[in-house]
Amino acid sequence: MSLLYDDEVKIFWVLCGSDNNNAYLLVCPETNESVVIDAPLNPGELIEEAKKTQVKRILITHHHRDHLEGLEEIKKATGAEVAVHKADADSMMIKPDILMEDGDIVKAGTMEIKLIHTPGHTPGSSCYLSGSHLFSGDTLFAGGVGHTQSVEDLQMTFKSIAEKLYTLSDAIFLLPGHGKGSVLGKEKKDYIELVEKHPELFPPIPEISAS
Repeated sequence: MSLLYDDEVKIFWVLCGSDNNNAYLLVCPETNESVVIDAPLNPGELIEEAKKTQVKRILITHHHRDHLEGLEEIKKATGAEVAVHKADADSMMIKPDILMEDGDIVKAGTMEIKLIHTPGHTPGSSCYLSGSHLFSGDTLFAGGVGHTQSVEDLQMTFKSIAEKLYTLSDAIFLLPGHGKGSVLGKEKKDYIELVEKHPELFPPIPEISAS
């Protein structure tokens, strides 16, 4: 388990699950209220830390089994409600309590966690933005993107990333569902090189108005 800590949030980063998954516990330093992001198998270490806090919500990035195998155990231990984007709700192993949409915000203490809908990997694939941290599930990894079931879904993934993620600050820290973290600006730089080489394959990043 790793710990990331600043004035905004304390993040417990736990490696667990059937496919080297990452799970996260975000804790408000001021109120000790918290949020869990994803629920892989064998979440004991995560639960141990979560029980020291007041868990307000369990946020799921997408419906794939390896991100849900510990959900029942975490929900039982914390009593927290489960939330996911509505497009993935019917495919969940456990029925979610709350259906979310793009732009919805979950509050826990002074923290605000915003859902960013990034379809492609699954119809409801989502990232969660909290301050300077982006929890990207299987949408975006350090050095790549999540697998898809079709070329059309892959194109949708790249469109989601270009339009929804690479328009955010380059300084945002990327915390994916598997593997190591990164900085959004580094991943964006690599993507821009791909766009320049293959503009027919990769959608451009929209320009952001200075206003």
